Amino acid sequence: MIRRDALLLGLSAALAASLPVLALDRALSPEEQQLIADIGTHNSAIRTMVGRFLQIDTEGGRTEGTFFLERPDKVRFRYNPPSKEEIVSVGRGFYVLNRSEETYYAYPQDTIPLRQFLGDQIDLLNANVLDVTSADGYLTITIIDDTVAGTVQVSLIFDVATKDLSQWSLVEPSGSELTFSLYDVEKDVEIPRSFFSIPATYKGRDPSAQ
Repeated sequence: MIRRDALLLGLSAALAASLPVLALDRALSPEEQQLIADIGTHNSAIRTMVGRFLQIDTEGGRTEGTFFLERPDKVRFRYNPPSKEEIVSVGRGFYVLNRSEETYYAYPQDTIPLRQFLGDQIDLLNANVLDVTSADGYLTITIIDDTVAGTVQVSLIFDVATKDLSQWSLVEPSGSELTFSLYDVEKDVEIPRSFFSIPATYKGRDPSAQ
């Protein structure tokens, strides 16, 4: 079973937290502040992005797939077979699609903080930062955020040289962990409009029944 809710929570906390900084127990150095600001500016400037992802859960289960992102407000995660699921945002909500059953269910856009990452600007300096560390050419920003499922903690790992997001690790409210890595990423490429739509043949389902 795909950890679809964890994926949404991980993305939301990872790149879209909008709470004031409350948790960090030290002042960021000017160099750290500048680097974090530069990371936000760099990622905000990327209008489209496609690539592959690897998701690893607490038990070591591995799930791969492809993703497509277009700012503002559009993203699609397509899990590889044998999974038949996809997660799609079409600008007014997040939808979990089942390709086999041709069904979907929705999360309102305004209840998932991922909506801020899909917007025009990313501002990690105003996230609820718990810790900032650097090692081996990577900067790790750990943040906490209140989501629809409870408080989550996410460690974001950015490549200092490119300022690209390489990986994030999520600790869910239950204590379970999820790691999500990006690779083979291409930026500012044309994505067909159909990638951010739900086929007319798909029928809606109640998410509480999942």
